[in-house]
Amino acid sequence: MTLLTEHDVINIGFKKPANVDSGYDQDEVDQFLDEVAETVSKLTKEKRDLENRLKAAEARAAEAEKGAVAPAVVPGAGSSVSEATGVLALAQQLHDKYVSEGKVESDRLITEAEAKGKSIVASAETKYNETLAKLETEKSLLERKINELRDFERDYRTRLKSYLESLLSTVDPNESKNG
Repeated sequence: MTLLTEHDVINIGFKKPANVDSGYDQDEVDQFLDEVAETVSKLTKEKRDLENRLKAAEARAAEAEKGAVAPAVVPGAGSSVSEATGVLALAQQLHDKYVSEGKVESDRLITEAEAKGKSIVASAETKYNETLAKLETEKSLLERKINELRDFERDYRTRLKSYLESLLSTVDPNESKNG
């Protein structure tokens, strides 16, 4: 069913009754009244929806005026243009604010990461140098020990040889003199 217009209601024409006592056709009048009721219902609902949208838009405009520069009013334009301009201005301000904060945070994180990286590299270099120095010290100790063991081996061989020769000379005193 289509919505009735004011013209439809004013210019409705019912069938003429067969006689004046019987009146208009009851079904036809009921059908028309159903259409009128449906139209009134839809228009009432539409009016409520528009009022709710208006209240929401006014609330957003009030918020925009509190938190942002008042929206510019274009002469001759409706309040919806003014509201849209205000909302766009607020959105642009929020965008700019978030982009600015993002850049600051990005720079902070990069600086922090670079400092941490330098710290890790410096720590690794220090540990490398300490480990290298420790290994050099251990190497010197081991080389000294090896030299001491070689000296001990040489000395031990010499003493063992002397001892064995002395034993041989006691077993055969002539052998050691002839040999």
